[in-house]
Amino acid sequence: MAERSTAAVDVADNSGDEPLTAKADQSTADGVAKNPERITEHDVAQGSGGAEGPGAKATPPELHSGHKLARRYRLEDCVTRLDGFSSWRAVDEKLRRAVGVHVLPADHSRARAVLAAARSSALLGDPRFVQVLDAVEENDLVYVVHEWLPDATELTTLLSAGPLEPHDAYQMVSQVSAAMAAAHREGLAHLRLNPNALLRTSTGQWRIRGLAVNAALRGISSDTPQRADTEAIGALLYASLVQRWPYESDAYGLAGLPKDVGLIPPDQVRAGVHRGLSELAMRALVNDGATASRHESPCTTPEELVKAIGEMPRIRPPETTFSAPPDYQRTTYQQGTYGRPAPHPGSTQPVASPPPPLQSRTGKALKWAVSALLIAALGLGSWQLADALMERGNQSDDPNRSQTTDGNEKGSGEKKPAAEPLTIDGAQEYVASGEAQAPGDVGLTYDGDSSTYWRTNRYNDGPELAPYKPGVGIVYDLGSSQEVSAASIGLRYPGDHTTVHLYATDSLTPSTGVDGMQEIGTATASGTSLSVKASKSVKTQYVLLWITAVPNAPTDGYSGAGYKQAVTDVKFTG
Repeated sequence: MAERSTAAVDVADNSGDEPLTAKADQSTADGVAKNPERITEHDVAQGSGGAEGPGAKATPPELHSGHKLARRYRLEDCVTRLDGFSSWRAVDEKLRRAVGVHVLPADHSRARAVLAAARSSALLGDPRFVQVLDAVEENDLVYVVHEWLPDATELTTLLSAGPLEPHDAYQMVSQVSAAMAAAHREGLAHLRLNPNALLRTSTGQWRIRGLAVNAALRGISSDTPQRADTEAIGALLYASLVQRWPYESDAYGLAGLPKDVGLIPPDQVRAGVHRGLSELAMRALVNDGATASRHESPCTTPEELVKAIGEMPRIRPPETTFSAPPDYQRTTYQQGTYGRPAPHPGSTQPVASPPPPLQSRTGKALKWAVSALLIAALGLGSWQLADALMERGNQSDDPNRSQTTDGNEKGSGEKKPAAEPLTIDGAQEYVASGEAQAPGDVGLTYDGDSSTYWRTNRYNDGPELAPYKPGVGIVYDLGSSQEVSAASIGLRYPGDHTTVHLYATDSLTPSTGVDGMQEIGTATASGTSLSVKASKSVKTQYVLLWITAVPNAPTDGYSGAGYKQAVTDVKFTG
């Protein structure tokens, strides 16, 4: 059951959905199950409920463990069997990996919508979502195959142990908001964001499962999808801070708020809650526009939520605490008394005398051998010294030999200290004019994962960004004033040329424009890596990475073909 709860896409759990989705479309929201016998033990354990939607009269396919789809996907465990469809953990025998599969009859009233949602989600190709691998109609069945993440943990499981640390909650809301903003830009909504739909991998990255597909399976729609998803993100953040569901009803293993109290800020529910995150959760939980979070304006779209997060001070991870090592104690074996009787209290022990010098025949032979080696070494050293002095004298006697007395020869044997990597404590996107690019993704440029990145928008003309923008970039905080000698930058798109400048500035939000900053160095590249070396020694705490030219890149999961660039890894050395 532990593996199922961390890897299977939840489509049966409907508890707690009323505040998030039912208001969006009362005619399509699910109610109480009319056929309880069709709900598996897993669904009951999760506290799920559901009913057959209008027209969803098709019976679930008669499938069983061991059944194969497309002669490739072998069904293993049924995770959900509800409302005319079933969800399974399966094995892709061709690639030898675990996958998840949703199966429903081809004549099911929602089959067309599920296929369309799955194919649209697959085209997005965003690694922050659990990927749809296949969507097929075959032999009177429609099935959707998706990733299975055995090393990931549901937010539901994490919250069962207690609230998240402020840094973990900050990372969660940042990554989820940025991912949903990207999905909405492509016209995709989730509409079933809940603690079961959110997974944290072993590397600390958050993944969202069931984009568009979960809502299609349940027949859920909304006239205001951006607002519905934003409110759902607010509910996830609220629950992460206080381990309570922000509505009166209990859901997802969490107790709801006390009745007749209303929606109160998290820092009034539990002591010690981070105030900035508490305000952010209230701004996302617009609650029909009744937000009263210290006079802050509500966030009604994921894009607005990303902007609000970018305006917050970055929350740093907690300091690592190390326990003091135990006092060192010598054992009797180490003291050389192993096997001897323990001394009586108060008795004095005789001091062991050192062993006598080597007086045996072998010892004398060894001393003579060492003496002979020393004499030979002294003789060889004297001969080499004399030979070197004679050669130097011959060189000084040569009138045709020119001599140089460059002062640099004095220190020619001294090695320059090796460059040391500098730690990045934080970063923030710098917007000189116009709109931001992807402020919620700046942390992906120094997370140590080359598959994640911060990207620019797409521009019609290039490579120079002007006159659209003077440039785009990110300000990095090195924690303290450091000597910056170079930077290595990983890029996503090759081609044309990418021009990057480094500037020393005064803060994460510089008080002057680029013209008023001190330039550290500049470089241009046409590949996927770039090295910028300092033209002179500069000491600063804040460094602006400023991009003024980008290559022409093809269509990807975020935008069409055009002039754009993405930064995967940034490292500074001093």
